[in-house]
Amino acid sequence: MADDFRCGTATIVGRPNVGKSTLLNRLVGQKVSITASKPQTTRHRIGGVLSRGDAQIVFVDTPGIHRDRRSAMSRYLNRTARGAVDGVDVVIFMVEALRWTDEDDDVRRELREGRKPVLLVPNKIDRVPGRAALLPYLERFRGEDEFDEIIPISARRNESLGALVDQVRARLPVAPAMFPPDALTDRSERFLAGELVREKLTRKLDQELPYRLAVEIERFRRKKRVLHVSAVVWVERPSQKGIVIGKGGRVLKAAGAEARANMESLFGSRVHLEIWVKARAGWSNDERVLRSLGHDG
Repeated sequence: MADDFRCGTATIVGRPNVGKSTLLNRLVGQKVSITASKPQTTRHRIGGVLSRGDAQIVFVDTPGIHRDRRSAMSRYLNRTARGAVDGVDVVIFMVEALRWTDEDDDVRRELREGRKPVLLVPNKIDRVPGRAALLPYLERFRGEDEFDEIIPISARRNESLGALVDQVRARLPVAPAMFPPDALTDRSERFLAGELVREKLTRKLDQELPYRLAVEIERFRRKKRVLHVSAVVWVERPSQKGIVIGKGGRVLKAAGAEARANMESLFGSRVHLEIWVKARAGWSNDERVLRSLGHDG
């Protein structure tokens, strides 16, 4: 191990849908945080571990900080996102290139209260028609003391991620690794299984139901080289069960097949997956129920 080996944590923060989970997965080289083009897809603090010869960095994905505070779920997501900044070494403030919204301002104000190094990371530069258009956007932030560095990237295209990692490493303390070199995440396989089921259903259901379902893993056991997973999908009303299941069970079967394939790739074993759908009234607006489903931020 190098004499100047560094280890620490870098939290990725920003408003919803700027690409935080995509960035985490690209940095780690494996899907550890689920993605979908909908707010509230990421509900938990998830750490992805990047190990290399001179450093180990734990990149922490967070829910998007947003203005909707009406439901218990919304309040939980904001608490989780804000709490993930405490005790970290570096903050990656992710925005969308050429865009700046009121929610970006909200995140910026939150970060001003801390004393952590902040890297401003405009994402999705691959969508900018002509890179010269980036210059005026970037110039508005040049010279501002609150940002230690500005690093435009494309998480989807893997562009400039090496530069981002180098900038993060330079701000970490000299310390031994926290995880084994082959670790990918600080979350359990059981947790990842539930997230994969939720991701596939969120994508299949589009605008119909994504914020009103949760997934609970009731069984997660290896037997004779096969991983047996039993999942319960919770919705809020009995009428929503039919939406999740789909005509002739097509939605649930398709989501289950995709989730199982992802699990087999991630866990390196055959997977037998069973999914049930049940109704639990008002779960997304009940702090006690949220805690029982693992939303403990």
